[in-house]
Amino acid sequence: MCPQSLLHKGFSSGIMVGMTAIGYTLMTEQAGPRELIAHATAAERAGFDFEVCSDHFFPWLEEMGHSPNAWVTLGAVAQATDQVGLMTYVTSPTFRYHAAVVAQQAATLQIISQNRFTLGLGSGEALNEHIIASGWPGANIRQARLVEGVDIINRLFDGGSVNFQGKYLQVDSAKLWDLPDVRVPIGIAVSGRQSCETFGPMGDVMIGIDPDPDLVEWWDKSGDGRSRKVAQLPISWDSDVEAATRRAHELFRWSLPGWKVNAELPSPAAFASAAETARPEDVAAAIPCGNDVEAVVVAAKKFFDAGYTDLALVQIGADQQDSFFRAATAEILPELRRL
Repeated sequence: MCPQSLLHKGFSSGIMVGMTAIGYTLMTEQAGPRELIAHATAAERAGFDFEVCSDHFFPWLEEMGHSPNAWVTLGAVAQATDQVGLMTYVTSPTFRYHAAVVAQQAATLQIISQNRFTLGLGSGEALNEHIIASGWPGANIRQARLVEGVDIINRLFDGGSVNFQGKYLQVDSAKLWDLPDVRVPIGIAVSGRQSCETFGPMGDVMIGIDPDPDLVEWWDKSGDGRSRKVAQLPISWDSDVEAATRRAHELFRWSLPGWKVNAELPSPAAFASAAETARPEDVAAAIPCGNDVEAVVVAAKKFFDAGYTDLALVQIGADQQDSFFRAATAEILPELRRL
């Protein structure tokens, strides 16, 4: 597919509203880099419109067992695929990576992928960012740091030499020598009114975690109202419902406490402790488990009804991807596109 077609699909700076897209999640916490590249090519063949990639230093739980570098993996994925949109979901440009380095990585990946990349950014989580030993500040400071990070990235995308002296981040005579033909669009993760109003004017794409129509309304009012809104939906697809539920509990019980808790936890052991009381039936109540397409549709519809335009599916279990891709082509994607 040519870059112009990709622009039309809305995965670069030509973001189009009114075109629902269904994506696939490259879950770096549950698969190694070579497996993720294979998953990426299989997802493209299965018919997914875009692929998002988590960017972690640790897995959520020890049972997940992986955490390769997202940017190296995405560079390989960009060469192995031809047309799917690519996106970080999400990178923090303020702790583990400096914003100037993120800007360089994003510009390079946009060139390699021939304008298929969207830079998804967030304020960070202790699990991944504490490793640089700078301390873990409160949410307001994390958001203030992200404001400076996004500002730096945008200035570097503009071209020319950049000097920046912020409260938290500094840049001295930085310049991107390789800029893509199409500017990298920036997605920003939000979780409430404050973050929507802060980042709506700064972002091209809203990244949300809840099917909450208020988030979409706050974002649209603070921005131009025409941007894409991307969310993520975990599922555990399997013809054996009990096996699907056990796997979801083993690998995804960490998700039940919610983002406000999860952002503060520093290790897989802490996540295991926070989810200690979660039962398999609790996880199954939150995540579609089994091979009921209608259950996936019902869960997805909540996001589309809230105003999201794009939804990236997560198939839980690294060894369960092939059967999921077959089901996606035959059943899941056609049903979701009917929404």
